Amino acid sequence: MERDLTTGSVFKNIVYFSLPYLLSYFLQTLYGMADLFIVGQFYGADCITAVSIGSQVMHMVTVMIVGLAMGSTVTIGRAVGAKELKRASLTVGNTISLFMGVSVALTVLLLLLVRPIVAVMSTPQEAVAGTITYLTICFIGIPFITAYNIISSIFRGLGDSKSPMYFIAIACGVNILLDYVFIGGLHLGAAGAALGTTLSQTLSVIVALWVVIRKKIGITLCRTDFKPQMSTIRQILTIGVPVALQDGFVQISFILITVIANRRGLSDAAAVGIVEKLISLVFLVPSTMLSTVSALSAQNIGAGKHERAAATLRYAICMAVGFGLVIGVVTQFIGADVVGLFTEDAMVVTLGEQYIRSYIWDCAIAGIHFCFSGYFCAYGMSGISFLYTILSIICVRIPGAYFASLYFPDNLYPMGLAAPGGSLLSVIICLIAFAVLRKRRNLK
Repeated sequence: MERDLTTGSVFKNIVYFSLPYLLSYFLQTLYGMADLFIVGQFYGADCITAVSIGSQVMHMVTVMIVGLAMGSTVTIGRAVGAKELKRASLTVGNTISLFMGVSVALTVLLLLLVRPIVAVMSTPQEAVAGTITYLTICFIGIPFITAYNIISSIFRGLGDSKSPMYFIAIACGVNILLDYVFIGGLHLGAAGAALGTTLSQTLSVIVALWVVIRKKIGITLCRTDFKPQMSTIRQILTIGVPVALQDGFVQISFILITVIANRRGLSDAAAVGIVEKLISLVFLVPSTMLSTVSALSAQNIGAGKHERAAATLRYAICMAVGFGLVIGVVTQFIGADVVGLFTEDAMVVTLGEQYIRSYIWDCAIAGIHFCFSGYFCAYGMSGISFLYTILSIICVRIPGAYFASLYFPDNLYPMGLAAPGGSLLSVIICLIAFAVLRKRRNLK
């Protein structure tokens, strides 16, 4: 199941690795979108807002787990590229031990903070009860969410992006089925959406564990591999923590923007919630390129093939930007129709169209710094990504959204420009950092 990504066509390796990854991201995004879509068919803006806010919080938790797991993917990838399979086995074992503890601690902490989280989100009063219920159920399922993402990170570090796609495909199908049963059939509202998500994620973990047990994954694990080794854990965390914090702060910025929208009223909150789901869908390509660059570059760096790592970055940027420009242009014409798929409320559709027509340009611009993030992570320099993310949030995203909401209270279009503005600053910093790193490497 282990795949060597250090030979052959760079472009073909990107396509081979990224397509299953992209489909996995797409299917995982369908979780939240299916919840929102099905809830919208049976309930009003209050339930839509509850699921939207709750799923946004869960998305933040999930991306931070995935970010932390990036340390494992890169460390495993480097070991595989260097043909050091014993080191890869040790990393896999330590990854499992580390994240078992993290998931339990995170579950307990978040269950204690459910109500404060809902309050901090400035959740409209009509949606408070549903949001609390949704988050409580989903927080209980965090160990399974963690397990799925850790198993997936291990497979991807070994160069296998197909197996995680199969796991999530099964779970996604079950989630949609359970949503109709719990939401449409049993009329459980936000609780039904959360149950469907949690139970289907549990199933994906069971399937993944069965595959690990029944099939060879390219390495052999022994009991000593699960014994925590500080040097290995430190290497995982050195790469993973900055990525997790970076992703966390990005999600916090999204949440703060959601809070700003929530304070504008229920229609604005619902519109922003729907658009955030749609944006998460189109951002699958930039996100896939980030993970692809990280995994492929890690193996090539481990093998000492630095130019192949740089070539991977260039190809990925071209693919991400090309996609972003096309989707940006198309959205200008079909924005209202897309938002209208989730609700029949005319006001929500109007506001959602305004927001998505400006926000959508972030896909093309962010595609550039996403690819750079993967490249920097592969070199163990994830702190660079963390730095420019923080600067873009503090200097552009949050103040931009706040002042746009303040000066344009009846139009969401200006508020949507805050995201691409922040990404533009990130790209500038990325280009400077890349030039400096390349110059230093050439001098050695």
